[in-house]
Amino acid sequence: MSGTLYLVATPIGNLGDFSPRAVEILKNVDFIAAEDTRVTIKLLNHFGIKKPLISYFEHNRTQSGEKIVERIKNGENVALVSDAGMPAISDPGEDLVRLCANEGVNVLSVPGPCAAVTALAVSGLPTQRFTFEGFINTSTKNRAEHLESLRDETRTMIIYEAPHKLMGTLADLKNTFGGERELSLCREITKIHEETLRTTIDGALELYSNIAPRGEYVLVIKGKEKSSEQEMTLAQALERVEFYRGEGKSLKQAAKLASEDTGYSKNTLYNAAVEGSQGIEK
Repeated sequence: MSGTLYLVATPIGNLGDFSPRAVEILKNVDFIAAEDTRVTIKLLNHFGIKKPLISYFEHNRTQSGEKIVERIKNGENVALVSDAGMPAISDPGEDLVRLCANEGVNVLSVPGPCAAVTALAVSGLPTQRFTFEGFINTSTKNRAEHLESLRDETRTMIIYEAPHKLMGTLADLKNTFGGERELSLCREITKIHEETLRTTIDGALELYSNIAPRGEYVLVIKGKEKSSEQEMTLAQALERVEFYRGEGKSLKQAAKLASEDTGYSKNTLYNAAVEGSQGIEK
């Protein structure tokens, strides 16, 4: 009978955030796969957990992943942990989960701390819709392409950054979004020196030109403001209605879709289309 892969979230700073269920799972699995065994052994010692540890990280994930899956298929249970936070989120554990899914191996999550969601929650920026971008690529070409793809993003954006790269990233963000764009910088989450700075990109650049960035950062950036009704005429909005009508949509359906595109209410578009057209099918 096949075993199970458990994705166990670990503290991102405060050991008090480690859940009783997470401790229980680690005590009962057959072995633990860790991003850095030196980091994980400290966690295990703190909670009195004694289990075999194997290494699973960026540079051995292919070979190690295949061995882990084979052991699970032979009936062993394994817990995957990262150094901090939720495994498989901006983490090589993603590949292991995919491999398990392809092999029909059961995967369960033991949820817990996640720096991205924690920073978003305290940012003071819109949280209903957001996009997690992880670490921006360090390659100049790929970095430019990544940021350019976000230029018109209307959702709140979440980015991870190391302290020694923060100023360069802020400068790149200014080039992409402008200096007045709102953002929140959250560092040392759940640790003694935890701090959340709510400012603009220009404000952050000014601050950190005078003091050195310290600790790992989560940047939460406000999305682009959606176009207002004044930026598109009613006639242009009605062209969107006709576009969807041409795709075979009813007038009500076309008005609803055009409303989402333009910001005009669906009733306004529907009524304007009826008034401007005779004998149109509703």
